[in-house]
Amino acid sequence: MGTLSGIADTDRRVIVLALARMVGAAGNSFLIVVLPLYIASDLIDIGALLGTEVGVGAASVTVTEPLLIGLVLSLFGFLNSLSQPVTGRLSDRMGVRRPFVLIGILLLGTASGLYTVATVYWQLIALRAIQGLGAALIIPATVALVNEYASADADRGGNFGVYNTFRLIGFGFGPVLAGAVVEAGPYDLSPIGLPVVGGFDAAFAAACGGAYLSFGLVFLLVRDAAESSEASDDLSIRVRGEDRLLDPIFALGLATVAMGLCIALYATLQNQVNVRLDQAPVWFGLQFAAVTIANVVLQVPVGQASDRIGRRPFLLAGFVLLVPTTLLQGIVTDPIVMTLVRLAQGVAVACVFAPSLALAGDLAREGESGTTLSVLTMGFGFGIALGPLASGWLVGFGFLVPFAVGAGLAVVAFAAVVTQVEETLDTSDDAEAVAAD
Repeated sequence: MGTLSGIADTDRRVIVLALARMVGAAGNSFLIVVLPLYIASDLIDIGALLGTEVGVGAASVTVTEPLLIGLVLSLFGFLNSLSQPVTGRLSDRMGVRRPFVLIGILLLGTASGLYTVATVYWQLIALRAIQGLGAALIIPATVALVNEYASADADRGGNFGVYNTFRLIGFGFGPVLAGAVVEAGPYDLSPIGLPVVGGFDAAFAAACGGAYLSFGLVFLLVRDAAESSEASDDLSIRVRGEDRLLDPIFALGLATVAMGLCIALYATLQNQVNVRLDQAPVWFGLQFAAVTIANVVLQVPVGQASDRIGRRPFLLAGFVLLVPTTLLQGIVTDPIVMTLVRLAQGVAVACVFAPSLALAGDLAREGESGTTLSVLTMGFGFGIALGPLASGWLVGFGFLVPFAVGAGLAVVAFAAVVTQVEETLDTSDDAEAVAAD
């Protein structure tokens, strides 16, 4: 009930933007499940790449199927995250957000449709790169809009909670639907005068359609915030803090890299996990979505609670919980237990997601939301990109190794938050304001 009442009290502009992102995210997340299966099928020629050596001497790596899958999944995140400071800064310079979102959605949707004609591995690489650039246009602009829609600091956590809830509904349940779409194919459309459509083509078409529907929602219902203004000349990302080693936003961005990596380690290991746990593919889809399910339930309550209690307590709790929930994924051997561990990891992420974005919004100067918030969205995207690639390589040393490395990085992230990030919200003033209302 807390989530539903929180959504009902949210600025309608945030809800509209969140709904549009939910539809687009559902279409894009189809690819997280579909692309690994597509690469492993006989529809994509990877035989000539398997077994080859890349690199020189001790730094050489043998190309395997998990590594090729990890590269495709990671490329999206690398281009997405590394481009976000540029696109966020550009949207600040121009003082607009909506055009960036619309162009990005078109790139994502069109590339999804073009997967239906891809037959070789490098075509997948090119299309995934285009999608990465499209996401880089969308993400900083949308979070900047959500930040600018907040009428006060005490609304910011709730806004980001609602936005993340809808976006994650699409992102989390997309993979479950994708697995069902692929398994149910091929689809005989001859009764309506169309050819037979394979399961993969149907999934790619669904991803494309979702993106175009999202475009329509944004085009018709989303406008730039009235209070948006052009940024100042200084749009640099601060690394050093005024009274400590690191700027708090930069420190939290580094911690967010670790969080993104921890939850993305699982993505590349679909085949290995299914064999190890002796489970059907549908279990993997559920386990992958479990992180998102927990976020859907908790984003709004956590975001609104951070508006009352403060940001830092939730950040610390989230990073503490991230350590064991990451490590246990390399240890458990039961499908049900794995699902519960992934749910617990989702609780950890929920404690960090909305409060961290709200903290960045608290500190952002007027007209610089895109630049400031892009530090966190870039960090998360970079972690999501690095996770599949790292697990695709580290799993060669043992199934536990990727998750042990991720847990170690989560410890470092917790230390960074403890030492470098302070509370940004004056909770005493907020409490007085709430009482006055």
